[in-house]
This record gives sequence, C-alpha cells and structure tokens, in this order.
Amino acid sequence: MPVYNLLIADDHAHAREAIIEILLPYPHYRVVGEAANGLEAIELAEKLEPDVILMDIHMPECDGLEATRAIKSKLPQSKIIILTVSEDSTHLFEALKEGAQGYLLKNTRPTDWNSYIDAVLKDGTFSKDFILQTLKRLVNDEPSLQEKPPLSSREIEVMRLAAAGLTNKEISAHLYITENTVKNHLKSVLKKLRLKNRVELTRLAYEKKWV
Repeated sequence: MPVYNLLIADDHAHAREAIIEILLPYPHYRVVGEAANGLEAIELAEKLEPDVILMDIHMPECDGLEATRAIKSKLPQSKIIILTVSEDSTHLFEALKEGAQGYLLKNTRPTDWNSYIDAVLKDGTFSKDFILQTLKRLVNDEPSLQEKPPLSSREIEVMRLAAAGLTNKEISAHLYITENTVKNHLKSVLKKLRLKNRVELTRLAYEKKWV
C-alpha cells in the first residue's frame, strides 16, 4: 500500500496531538507537517505538497475555508478534509463549494477516520449518499444515557469545550466563570475519567461522541 503524506492544520496543539494519535495505527499515513493557523496551512501546503490536508474550519489569521480556497487554487491535486465540531450543515456545503473533498466531524469515532480518509483518497470526494447520511446523523444521532460521561452538567460543558480546543480563558469567557473555576472543573473531569491530560480527554471525547 502506498504511503500518503498528511498535513494537519488546527490552531490547538493538543487537538493536533490527538489527531496524530488517531492516525498512528495506520502506517500508510505519514504526518509531514502541522499548521497552527490558516496562513501556516497555506505556506506548508505549498512547500510540502501533501496528499491530504486535515483542515480545522475555525482558525486565526485565515479560517479553514479561506485556506482551502487558496490551497486548491495552487494545489488542486491535494485532497482537503475539513475538520470541525460544528453540527451546522451549512458548513458542509460551504466546504465543498470551496473545493474540499471531505467534511469530518471531530467527534467521529477514531476507528472511522481511516475509512473516511481512504474514501477521499480513493474516490476523490465523498459521495452524495455520504453527505445525506452525515446530515441525517447530525439530526438523529443523540448519545444514549449509558454513553454520557459520569460528570456533572457543568463538567460536561467544560469537558466539551476543552475537547473542542478552547483554552481555559476562552472557556471562562464562554461560560461566564473564572479561569480558576475552569481549572478546577478540568481537574475533576480528568480525575473522574482517569485521564492524565487534555490530549487523552480530547481523544476519549471524540471516541465517545461527547463533543
């Protein structure tokens, strides 16, 4: 099987680390670069000419959609898969309009990332059936009570925002609580879930579809 070079673009380092961990079991993927914002993604894409770019939709400097447009104009052969925690279907169609070949929710089970990326590499884009199935899942796929984390309502809010890549300061502003309170909630979350750090939390949250 050929080896495919991947570029990961996400403004949160722990999210990039979690994605790399998800891809580690698959030797036909080789992560050749990491970008922390849209401009870095454009620069690295031109330099490395990766086979696949996993592009976060919300980034500073320029967002994932703008970066996708710029990259596809110069590197039409590179496949771009938009990564997002958003369940807004308009983002899916905006991504496809800008030239992206795929649209992957970050809470997709880690074991499914390989098949999604392989589908893009094989077919060039996701099929109409995949898009319709994705939209249907966004509407109907609610986690069961057994799948919900053993956390308080506030801890779940903090956990989801942390796994989505927000900093303590951003979580504090979003929930109107102090940064110290955010830190205390995160400590409690990690302890209850028996995790060591945010990378492990992010991976588990994606796997369990808690984001």
